[in-house]
Amino acid sequence: MDKKRVAVPLVCHGHSRPVVDLFYSPITPDGYFLISASKDSTPMLRNGETGDWIGTFEGHKGAVWSCCLDTNALYAATASADFTAKVWDAITGDVKHSFEHKHIVRSCAFSENSNLLLTGGMEKVLRIYDLSRPDAPPREVDKSPGSVRTVAWLHSDQTILSSCTDIGGVRLWDVRSGEIVRTLETKSSVTSAEVSQDGRYITTCDGTSVKFWDANYFGLVKSYEMPCTVESASLEPKYGNKFVAGGEDMWVRVFDFHTGEETACNKGHHGPVHCVRFSPGGESYASGSEDGTIRIWQTGPLTQEENETLAAATAGKVKAAGTGAEEVSQKMEGFHIADEGKAKEEVTTA
Repeated sequence: MDKKRVAVPLVCHGHSRPVVDLFYSPITPDGYFLISASKDSTPMLRNGETGDWIGTFEGHKGAVWSCCLDTNALYAATASADFTAKVWDAITGDVKHSFEHKHIVRSCAFSENSNLLLTGGMEKVLRIYDLSRPDAPPREVDKSPGSVRTVAWLHSDQTILSSCTDIGGVRLWDVRSGEIVRTLETKSSVTSAEVSQDGRYITTCDGTSVKFWDANYFGLVKSYEMPCTVESASLEPKYGNKFVAGGEDMWVRVFDFHTGEETACNKGHHGPVHCVRFSPGGESYASGSEDGTIRIWQTGPLTQEENETLAAATAGKVKAAGTGAEEVSQKMEGFHIADEGKAKEEVTTA
């Protein structure tokens, strides 16, 4: 196999303005899903594997800056310039809750147990909404030192991560005390922060740098300089042996995690790349751009060594994962849309 492969992506059209955020669901009994946020105010849900459009969430009156799905991909959340964060039924597309803010909402994230929604934005306040009591006022976590750009949960929902639009660094907040317990120092403002699937690393982008931090001890593990200003980076979830980055030069690059060597350079976007994310299985990654398109790139077949490593790593997890899958299957039985989706997949495969 050539060291640098020329990839032909799946191109997903539909957005009329720049795509600014992407989020993959975990793998569910019905596959996995990809949600996209765009300045056109209409987040879209797609089949994560094929890129096929499933539905559009209609209701926002301003640019949508952030989007996410809960663990079972039954609910979606979005953060918008219309001063609201909304929670949607991902099966029907209906709005379940709309949370009013006093300024632009830039970021949102479901907690690991999907019971809480975290939001942040231009108000410099982090809010935690209890979705079991949506009418109750949110808990407000200590004032952020700047306008919030990104938010995430880690440590089984015990810690909150946030970065700011106008100042450098990533702040880690203790959920119980509501105070900053650690700051990961960066020279420039952090445009992207991702917690790895196994909870080991925090991947950040600031300026032309991609950094990997230990998510438990908060030390800097790796720091690599990129060929241009990067807006987003994502670590391969299964082995953690590669990462993808995108930014100003419109190219989507793949790098070796251990050496920082560039192993692939994918060209095709016609504007800066605002967001990149690996699929939950690591077999593909998606990029969203100023050009309004989403491109899904295949990672390539696994080597024998990678397959053996995967088998060893997941052997102990299969039983636990199976239990959750059964519970979700029972929940999904009543949804005709999901059944139609399965039938369509079977026809396509055949």
